[in-house]
Amino acid sequence: MKGTTEVLLNEKKIYKPSDKVLKNAKIKQWRAVQKKAAKDPVRFWDEAANDLDWYSYWGQTFDDSNAPFFKWYVGGKCNIVQNCLDRHMGTPVENKTAIIWESDAGKRRKLTYKQLNQAVCKMANGLKFLKIKRGDRVAIYLQNIPETAIAMLACAKIGAVHSVVYAGFSANALRERIDDQGAKILITSDVGHRRGKVIDMKSLTDKAISGSPSIQNVIVVRQGTGPVTMKMNRDIYYDALVDTQPSICRTEQMDSEDPLFILYTSGTTAKPKGVVHVHGGYMVGLNRTFQWVMDVRPDDVYWCTADPGWITGHSYIVYAPLMAGITTVMFEGVPDFPRPDRIWKIIEKYKVNILYTAPTLIRALMCYGEKWPMKYKMKSLRLLGSVGEPINPEAWRWYHKFVGKNKCPIMDTWWQTETGMFMISPLPSMPLKAGSATLPFPGIKAEVVDKKGNKVPVGKGGYLAIKTPWPAMLRTIFKNPKRYIDTYWKESPGYYHTGDMAHKDKDGYFWIQGRSDDVLSIAGHRIGNAEIESALVSHKSVAEAGVIGKPHPVKGESAKAFVILRRGVKGTDILIKTLKKHIRTKLGPIAVTDEIEFVEKLPKTRSGKIMRRVIKAAELGQDLGDTSALAD
Repeated sequence: MKGTTEVLLNEKKIYKPSDKVLKNAKIKQWRAVQKKAAKDPVRFWDEAANDLDWYSYWGQTFDDSNAPFFKWYVGGKCNIVQNCLDRHMGTPVENKTAIIWESDAGKRRKLTYKQLNQAVCKMANGLKFLKIKRGDRVAIYLQNIPETAIAMLACAKIGAVHSVVYAGFSANALRERIDDQGAKILITSDVGHRRGKVIDMKSLTDKAISGSPSIQNVIVVRQGTGPVTMKMNRDIYYDALVDTQPSICRTEQMDSEDPLFILYTSGTTAKPKGVVHVHGGYMVGLNRTFQWVMDVRPDDVYWCTADPGWITGHSYIVYAPLMAGITTVMFEGVPDFPRPDRIWKIIEKYKVNILYTAPTLIRALMCYGEKWPMKYKMKSLRLLGSVGEPINPEAWRWYHKFVGKNKCPIMDTWWQTETGMFMISPLPSMPLKAGSATLPFPGIKAEVVDKKGNKVPVGKGGYLAIKTPWPAMLRTIFKNPKRYIDTYWKESPGYYHTGDMAHKDKDGYFWIQGRSDDVLSIAGHRIGNAEIESALVSHKSVAEAGVIGKPHPVKGESAKAFVILRRGVKGTDILIKTLKKHIRTKLGPIAVTDEIEFVEKLPKTRSGKIMRRVIKAAELGQDLGDTSALAD
């Protein structure tokens, strides 16, 4: 970590916004805006809420009487779908393209706002036909296709709570999430596509819900042409359900604090956390951050390369762009397949104005060389974004030079599943530093603190913490309020504990250094060390396992497992391959474990807890630190 800090502190070049960027920026006097918001954050977020439509206004903007279970816009009535779709109907926006979709195989679809609204209404009526009502949970296990957005919006429209599960997760991971939330409906597809391969989604689904106590129906979107095994009285094709439904459906008036969705994120235990977000504060936070950070204009074509299975897809593929009334691109595939220029071709084809992607992808594209982006002019691009993990300065500069052609500011955004929205990010009018997420968004008070919650000196690393609540924040962990308090509010007294390490420079710019807790970020996908360890120990050959993250030039971080085998089992190369496959079977293809090493023992505390910190320090040749807690 020390080495990382020293490298970042040597980044001295300032990238000032061009005259053109300054002239057209929504927020030109950013210092004045920040100062005003810092003086009265509640008033700032009160004003932000007035940018959206409400059925009835709130009586109290912010309620901290039951902290840390904060409430925003208390008494207000709203629905995020009202702002994504309803308010656009009868205006010129209804004829604008809402979604451009392209598949791995090159298939294309376009939906106008009017067509999207009709599709959402039909799906909402279909859910009602299946007896789904306000507050019921609906699991969505789909690839990055329009039906994912349609299903999310349809749930929200009728007050149901959606829970999207990333389509790369295994059947076991899907079942765990379904059981935790008690979902009544599962929406999936027959097949999915990735890198030219066909994935049998329906078989994974059937395996996941075999004997499920809660699932009543499975809705299947047809993506392929082959036969599909359908269970009588449970499974129904998407088309068969929605084609007969009316294209008009009343949007349910929700309380501002009513749940909108549950999204599971990795934690320090093997059990994922069900993060709960609500209608009111979430939509306000998204709208204000998206409008200001991405500097949105009415005719923009915007492409976020993330997946709807993650918070980035929820917030900034589906909800925020639709509230803004612009065109959002959805891509089912991998941006470097079948050739490394796929991403640049799509930008040229659809005249994308804003590209929001991950450092992992940028580093992967760097490996192919600059000749690929240099083949394309990409004149439509005016702004770039980065998300998912800290971006190293080298990747930032490559992105700026070869993709942005030295004219597009880069909005390096730090935020989390739990925060719901951008928390630390530049605005286009700000001076930038390669690798820094810059400053907290107006209305957000962030700090770098030590374990006791004390501010640390400039340039010194510490825990990134948020001082004041914000509208889009998670409200709780589903069915586990104690875990919510223990995870986010006990670690750094007086602050929301983010679990990330950071430092601030003399200008107040934040430099994010990665996770402080036991969560890996592999190619932008968060997965708990404990989840991989749990998967390993479930194999008959494994007695114990400790998993750490190591720096990786492309993926940002890679997983290495240290495994103690059961007595009589011999460690071989074949067993290593078997265990790697076993992990992927248990957790899905995102749980790639690059290295497995067989060991005789692992460093533990006297209470038997494996000291991952010590393992990692030894592996990376770093100072082991305080080892007084070790049993041996």
